[in-house]
Amino acid sequence: MKVLLEAKNIYKSFRNNSSNILEVLKNVNLSVLENKISIIVGASGSGKSTLLHILSGLDEPDSGEVIFMGNNIHKFKGDELSYFRNKNIGFVFQFHHLLPEFTAVENVAIPYMVDGKNLKKALKRSEEVLNLVGMSDRLNHKPAELSGGEQQRVAIARAMVNDPKVIFADEPTGNLDSKNSESIHELFLKLRDELGKTFVIVTHNTQLIQLADIIFEIKDGMIQNV
Repeated sequence: MKVLLEAKNIYKSFRNNSSNILEVLKNVNLSVLENKISIIVGASGSGKSTLLHILSGLDEPDSGEVIFMGNNIHKFKGDELSYFRNKNIGFVFQFHHLLPEFTAVENVAIPYMVDGKNLKKALKRSEEVLNLVGMSDRLNHKPAELSGGEQQRVAIARAMVNDPKVIFADEPTGNLDSKNSESIHELFLKLRDELGKTFVIVTHNTQLIQLADIIFEIKDGMIQNV
């Protein structure tokens, strides 16, 4: 199995309100395998989201490396990092963060246009991806006209529009009821099985954890394979 991404000796600490240093991640090492669903679990405040942000280039470690496709992504700076992320990484948050004034198809098209594609090509690609996530009949609806589950499907389509190598998701069903959560879980499995997509997901959802190919648990700032 191919290793897509490796974290090597990741350390991360923060200062709390008392100016004490809190070590959140201590010598974290892990490998993300291609075409697999990797789940990160741990107690609240254990550093799950911090690790996800470091793996995806949204945050920097104090020390250590994230090697992705042969590149230490934390050596990229500014526009170079933004370009790399836009081409290779998709991100799904707990809250969809869709732009309310734009339709579903327009929201999904935005990262494709940022990548330099013209509007016509971007909208065509956006429609294709929305069809993949079961939203073909909601292309021209604005976020306020969509249910919570539908909004999250649009957010997943947006994360996929540039055909990224890996999709990171931070509590992607944390804001949804059980029925919509199950629907999103089935979608992740479909995207893995039919399109070979790779996911790294932080979650408390026990049903989603059961679908994982690989589980990493953060405990006392360190990773343990479950």
